[in-house]
Amino acid sequence: MNKQTAVQWFASKVMTLNISPKEMYHFLDWYQEAKEMEKEQIKSAYIEGAWWRTFNYDVEKYYKETYEK
Repeated sequence: MNKQTAVQWFASKVMTLNISPKEMYHFLDWYQEAKEMEKEQIKSAYIEGAWWRTFNYDVEKYYKETYEK
């Protein structure tokens, strides 16, 4: 089971609301922007927390395996 980020959780809640197409258009634009910001924060936190690791890690792979599917 994949984890859900806070932005993804929030989006799932907003999608249940009855909002206008114009509002949905703005929401989707903001959602994509917030999702990208959160992705970069998660990747940075992973790198900072993994500084002690001696093996070569792939932060992009970690993000995809944990939060995307």
